[in-house]
Amino acid sequence: MKPFAYVRAAGLPEAIAAHGARPGSRYLGGGTNLVDLMKLGVEAPDTVVDLTGLPLGTVEETPDGGLRIGSGVRNSDLALHPLVRTRYPALSQALLAGASAQLRNVATTGGNLLQRTRCPYFQDVAAPCNKREPGTGCGARDGVHRDHAVLGHSAQCIATHPSDMAVALAALDAAVELRGPNGARTVPATAFHRLPGEHPEQDTVVEPGEIVTAVTLPPERAGLPSRYRKARDRASYAFALASVAAVLDIAEGRVRHVALAFGGLAHRPWRAGTAEERLLGAAPTESAVREAVEAELDRAEPLRDNAFKVPLARNLACDVLGSLVRGARS
Repeated sequence: MKPFAYVRAAGLPEAIAAHGARPGSRYLGGGTNLVDLMKLGVEAPDTVVDLTGLPLGTVEETPDGGLRIGSGVRNSDLALHPLVRTRYPALSQALLAGASAQLRNVATTGGNLLQRTRCPYFQDVAAPCNKREPGTGCGARDGVHRDHAVLGHSAQCIATHPSDMAVALAALDAAVELRGPNGARTVPATAFHRLPGEHPEQDTVVEPGEIVTAVTLPPERAGLPSRYRKARDRASYAFALASVAAVLDIAEGRVRHVALAFGGLAHRPWRAGTAEERLLGAAPTESAVREAVEAELDRAEPLRDNAFKVPLARNLACDVLGSLVRGARS
């Protein structure tokens, strides 16, 4: 392992200064992703800035009835928080589907959002990967890509984002608070992660030196019926082949609000705007739901070995939305 400097920051200004917006600096939360990548040689920082001593570990109700979740909140604590379970159940379900209990006890909210892809070509320093080393090519495109993207990919990268939590946050219209050398700003969760385009090495819109300080959940989504469901190769402790987070509000037999996000299909959580537009204001019949989901997935461009993801995602979405419709009727 390459030697590195270690700084345990006592406050946000100290952490930002220690990072210095340098390419070789990395922030450390739970370390469940960064440390693994350092062991593999994918990451070789010259400075690691430990954020675990900062006051970022609380969940607070906002004055307007939303929630503000510190970036240092552990996944296990967030999943079991009573206000999350009652007001934003899809988020709790996504977190509990995400990893083993041991990992959830260490992994943080901010780290979950910032985790890198689990593409084996990215994790193998002997393989070509534009995300790890721009310009070397995408080994997965002509290699093993069963688990890879069917939406929004590019010639440069077909990796998927592995987070379950981020999919739920996208459907819940969450926002991500950032603080860095140029001050504080807030980014919608739906705009936080990037599609690969020509620069797959840029996973998010986070600027050099910025820290994710919190995630906020809006009061408008509090208490609305929501659900998360995930399909994977084994019953637990596996990344999603496809996943769905949905929020659905029905009034007088019509859809008053709907949000649908897919995981496991793209370089970022995929907010299904086409499906939402078709369902908003409509009667949520089984055929209407299916047609809306199929219209969204018509945009898919599966590769040689992952076309199965399209019907898998369609069936998942129809099942999740259907369960929410039945719940509203009962």
